[in-house]
Amino acid sequence: MEQYRTRSADHPQRQQPERAQERRPDRPVGGVPAQGGRPRPGPARRTPRPRLTGLGGGLFACVAMNLAAGIAWLLFDGSLLAYGLLFLPVAAATALWVRPADLIAAPISAPIAFAAGVWPLSGGSGGFGAEVMGLVSALSLHAGWLYGGTLVSALIVVVRKAVLISRRRLPRRTA
Repeated sequence: MEQYRTRSADHPQRQQPERAQERRPDRPVGGVPAQGGRPRPGPARRTPRPRLTGLGGGLFACVAMNLAAGIAWLLFDGSLLAYGLLFLPVAAATALWVRPADLIAAPISAPIAFAAGVWPLSGGSGGFGAEVMGLVSALSLHAGWLYGGTLVSALIVVVRKAVLISRRRLPRRTA
């Protein structure tokens, strides 16, 4: 199959006008003009927020909760209260950083991350059965933190989804 050229070989590619290099007296290149004619720096650029996929958000939450368990073990002697307090910002950060297409993954991955991180702090010893019983006991005794963090994550996701829907429904302005 033939591919047709969009430009003929007779005409070389056009040069862009040198407007980008021209300086307009009312807009200096360095920034926004200030009083007195001196340029001041333009508005600060916002740093891009991380956008995690659903799987990436779950992995982030699990790794962060394992680090939180290590912090709770080292600094607070394995306190599950400190671990629960550290769970709330991790759940919120996961809900804020996940992509809009994967919003539902944040409230699902929060309890999984809580369970993955609480295992080293659960206190089970003496075999597999004792480890499982320690994990189940820790999850049941500290379910308030688990529900609280999941609720924080779910509320953030609902608000983000509502904002996305409202932006879609706004009429587009023509300039």
